[in-house]
Formats: sequence, structure tokens, C-alpha cells
Amino acid sequence: MIIPLWFKLAYTAFVLYVMAVWWKHYGWKNFLWFSDIAFIGAVPAMWLESAPLSSVLTVAAMIVSVVCLALALKSIPVGTGYAVWTGIGAVGTAILGIVLFGESAHAARIACIGLIVAGIVGLKLVSGDAGD
Repeated sequence: MIIPLWFKLAYTAFVLYVMAVWWKHYGWKNFLWFSDIAFIGAVPAMWLESAPLSSVLTVAAMIVSVVCLALALKSIPVGTGYAVWTGIGAVGTAILGIVLFGESAHAARIACIGLIVAGIVGLKLVSGDAGD
């Protein structure tokens, strides 16, 4: 599969923007939160269209993701943590399917994706600390 040039440019610009904003607001010590290594590493993998590099980054991101989930579960309820973790994956996958693979962007489908996001935010807002 050849990745369209517009997507490469847009993703690269998005990563650069997120890096600048994240660095400014959270500082260099918190820069690697949420698997940013894979997030940034995906840029050269995408431009090179390298399957081995993409595979290594995917496995690394999966490991980091599970470790981050385990760390998060020390301070938030399991149900909230797992819902957020899987919800991010579900929403991200659905959006990528629409953008990259031409899957349906019907209003009802977008609304359902929005409901997932609303559920994630709602769970986080009402959950508080694990000690509650």
C-alpha cells in the first residue's frame, strides 16, 4: 500500500505541532508520555514505507502501552483505565479506517465514535481516585 503524500505531510505537521505544544506545556521530563517514541518514530517509517520499521515500532508501542496502562491502574479504577485504553484504540482505528481506507463516514458512524469519546470522558470525570 502506498501512503498518499497529503497524508504524510499532514501527519508530519501534526506530529511536529503536538511535539511543540506538549514540550511547552509539560516539559521535557513528561515528553515521552503516551508512547510518544512510537508516535514520533512513525514519521520516518511512514515516509520510508518500511514494513520492518513499522512492525518494530508497533510491537514497541504495544509494550509501552501495556506498561503505561499498568502504571495508570495504580491511581485510577481498573474499569476506567481499561475503558480509556481500549476506547482510544477503538476511536483511533475507526478514524484511520475512514481516512486511510475509505471506510464509511456516515453521520451515524461518526455519532457512534463521538459516543465512545463521550463515554471515555464521562468515566474519567465521575471516577475520581482509586480510593473513592
